[in-house]
Amino acid sequence: MKTIKLTFYFLIAIGFSSCEDFLSEIPDNRTQINTPEKISELLVNAYPAANYMEFTETMTDNVFDSGDKTLTTLFNTQNYNWDVPIRVDFDTPASYWEACYKAIAHANQALASIKELGDTKELEPQKGEALLCRAYAHFMLVSLWSKPYNPATAAADLGIPYVLEPETILLKKYKRNTVAEVFNFIEKDLEEGLKYVTNDYKHQKFHFNKSAANCFASRFYLVKGEWDKVISVSTELGSNPVNKLRDYQSYLDVDFRTRQINYSSADEGTNLLLASVNSVYFRSFYSNRYQLTGADEGEILGSQTNVFGKDWLYQTLSYNGNITNFIPKYFEYFKITNANAGIGEPYNTLVLLSNDEFFLNRIEAHIMTNQFDLANVELQYFIGTRTDGYDPDNDIITEELILDQYPVIVNEFTPFYGLTPKQASYIKALADVRKRDFLHEGLRWFDIRRFDLKITHRFFDAPPNILQKGDKRRVLQIPLAASNQGIEKNPR
Repeated sequence: MKTIKLTFYFLIAIGFSSCEDFLSEIPDNRTQINTPEKISELLVNAYPAANYMEFTETMTDNVFDSGDKTLTTLFNTQNYNWDVPIRVDFDTPASYWEACYKAIAHANQALASIKELGDTKELEPQKGEALLCRAYAHFMLVSLWSKPYNPATAAADLGIPYVLEPETILLKKYKRNTVAEVFNFIEKDLEEGLKYVTNDYKHQKFHFNKSAANCFASRFYLVKGEWDKVISVSTELGSNPVNKLRDYQSYLDVDFRTRQINYSSADEGTNLLLASVNSVYFRSFYSNRYQLTGADEGEILGSQTNVFGKDWLYQTLSYNGNITNFIPKYFEYFKITNANAGIGEPYNTLVLLSNDEFFLNRIEAHIMTNQFDLANVELQYFIGTRTDGYDPDNDIITEELILDQYPVIVNEFTPFYGLTPKQASYIKALADVRKRDFLHEGLRWFDIRRFDLKITHRFFDAPPNILQKGDKRRVLQIPLAASNQGIEKNPR
């Protein structure tokens, strides 16, 4: 792991200064973080400034081989084969690991500064944000570089280093906490952060506001199988979250470029937490060899996958990028750093948390607490917002419809907790909805992990590659820079 540093020390040239003058100066040029405003400025950088969506999406069953060798890249090929690239570059696992720990370093410095200033009530909003940022970055790390949470094995499973203090020494050595320890730390930070979280931001959607914090909490408790807590933190949505979900119909009324921009806009009601990150995913998510292909689009977006037998609005919005197909979800802002040379930095705005995910998490909790009638109402509402020509009087979700459309297959969905046959059908239906709704966004990978789903990647010019249940490739390998600093690698 690269050294986690928030402040950087510089040698100060003595030059013609006297020894007395030199000794009277502060021996570095760090910014003194001594006001609530400065802590708030610091927390702008407490969110991972890298993109996980390309590599997680390419590892899922949303992606196929287009067969176009002109689009082949080593990075895309490695991700499709669950063979993690070691380089640190745009949109790689290594870059995301580094970005998460940089975000954690900023959160830790903010918390240290808050403590130095007396941990006063005035600083509670900054404290809440810092705790939530620290919890989120560690949660994303453990969700990628460790085995899925299982209370029966978590105390022995390798987690990731949970960093609680600013780094003050060069090349500090870290050890991996267990998954149980990491989850305990996350839960402590999360629950304390929820006490202090606020909506009082100039750009609310780029910070942990109250709804974003509750959405993150619902994701965390979902992974732990604590259904009542998921329901508790999601009460603000109710069973009919009118005007809170993404209105796909409205995207048909605007041009292509506006659709791209609107998806991750702060004005989009469903978006709860956004992040502007250094990324070229806008250029690659529709032009990789291994991507959603035109030949296979029907498998994901075809009307036969809609319980009402109608077309999806997603498909109406999808575009043909030569051989691959895509839904316009990304737009690149290119920040010019040298106008003469025509060079700069590409940025994409990502939707990290949304009401769409929040509501689906709530539905899953209702399924797992056997509230099937309520789950029917909620699933119908959600699917209806994505269905072309939805008729609420005739397009009705029933238990019979779900059981018929999503029959139980033995040993298909195998989370650490048991599923009754009815729960298994409903969870299968819900996972199918999530798979489609977050196309290109990589969230499907986390469902593949927690349900231990077997998936197959097919090739035009090679035998299929199968990710079996329990396959060690479900856990990313520790980045080379981290393992070179003594962080234990994952078994292979």
